[in-house]
Amino acid sequence: MRVHIASDHAGFELKGIVGGHLRGRGVEVLDHGADAYDGEDDYPPFCLACGEAVVADPGSLGVVIGGSGNGEQIAANKVRGVRAALVWNEDTARLAREHNDANVASIGARMHAVEEAVRLIDVFVGTAFSGEERHIRRIALLSAYEARG
Repeated sequence: MRVHIASDHAGFELKGIVGGHLRGRGVEVLDHGADAYDGEDDYPPFCLACGEAVVADPGSLGVVIGGSGNGEQIAANKVRGVRAALVWNEDTARLAREHNDANVASIGARMHAVEEAVRLIDVFVGTAFSGEERHIRRIALLSAYEARG
C-alpha cells in the first residue's frame, strides 16, 4: 500500500510521526511537503500536491495534516477525483472509507493527542470501502457533478 502525506507548519511534527508509524507498518509513504518547518508557510500547495498524487496513483491513499484539518480538507477536495474527509474520531475515520470511499484523510494536529491521531490514521488506512450499491450510487452522483462542473 502507498500513502501520500502532506502538511503545513502546524502539522509538520505530526506528519513525521505518522509517516514513520506507517513506514513501520510496511506502508510506502510519499511525502509532498512541507520539507522543513516554516511557521509562515501555507497549506494549499502541499495539500493540492498530495491530492494530485493520490488521483494519479490509483489504489493509494492520502493524509493531509494541519492545525484543525479543515482548510487542508477543503484544499485537497479541490483536486478532481479526491474525496477528502475530516477525521476526528474513529467512527468518522472508518465511515469515510467504508461509506464514501474517501481517498484522503484530513486531520488536525492541534485537535488530537499524537497517539489518538495515529490511531485515527490507522483506522482510515485499515478500512476498506464497503462496495455496497447505495454507496457506489452516491459516489457516482458526486463524480458526475464533479465531471460536469
